[in-house]
Amino acid sequence: MSNLAVELPGLSLKNPIMPASGCFGFGREYSNFYDLSRLGAVIIKAATGEARFGNATPRVAETASGMLNAIGLQNPGVEKIIAEQLPFFRNYDTPIIANVAGSTIEEYELVAEAISNSPDIAAIELNISCPNVKEGGVQFGTDPVLASEVTRRVKAKSKVPVYVKLSPNVTNIVDIATAVEAAGADGLSMINTLTGMQIDLNARKPILANKIGGLSGPAIKPVAIRMIYQVKQHVSIPIIGMGGITTAEDVLEFLLAGSSAVAIGTANFQNPLICPEIIEALPAVLKKYGFSSIQDAIGKGHEHATANISRT
Repeated sequence: MSNLAVELPGLSLKNPIMPASGCFGFGREYSNFYDLSRLGAVIIKAATGEARFGNATPRVAETASGMLNAIGLQNPGVEKIIAEQLPFFRNYDTPIIANVAGSTIEEYELVAEAISNSPDIAAIELNISCPNVKEGGVQFGTDPVLASEVTRRVKAKSKVPVYVKLSPNVTNIVDIATAVEAAGADGLSMINTLTGMQIDLNARKPILANKIGGLSGPAIKPVAIRMIYQVKQHVSIPIIGMGGITTAEDVLEFLLAGSSAVAIGTANFQNPLICPEIIEALPAVLKKYGFSSIQDAIGKGHEHATANISRT
């Protein structure tokens, strides 16, 4: 039997599988399908300082190999999340990671300080990469100087380890990753969605009310693998990988690229049992490819590299 356990800053994972933020709400609906204690961790929906109602509808569109969304960080605000949502997870033996978002650095600081003081939170995922809000979000994630500044200031406020969620919508992902590592990030979470658009042929206008949305699902997996492979060559902090995972074989590919754990997003909408099914399938896949543990597989895709690939 393979050892699926992974130790990361602030996180003792029984296995490397967790649902991605924004695709699992606060877990209540999925708890009707299976015991959430089976998960390695849960990354909850983004929290902002005040309640947000999100973008106008329609804000989700299906594509040939994924999904476009422009939800706009809809959430009830950090205080309500702490009071009304986090206690639910005390019923389960699973670490909770809080996704923290904001329009300003001060809002990021406020949310991080408030939610990290909760005993229910094991780590923060600092969301500097949401493409669907007009202020903040990806504005911080596409500039190494701003990314470094928000990371440093959130680290100073947070009582728990901080994993910075990176945007793929940049020219040089390595520059962003090394900047946030230097600013004190405990880990990286990558990648967020790629910006995209879909046009209604009859209406002759973009399907999403926001016009532009974030593309997720199998279409972005090769982009995620490439970026994680690149970043792994330049940082020493752990990476939680995500982007189009639908099978245990996909998980192994992310581990080989350099991820220490993975998050599963869009696939939860197609199959609410995807996370426990992959957890169950993972030992056989590891054995098939000659690995006795998760730790054995992390970064092994780099062993035959003759030189680092380009930073861009």
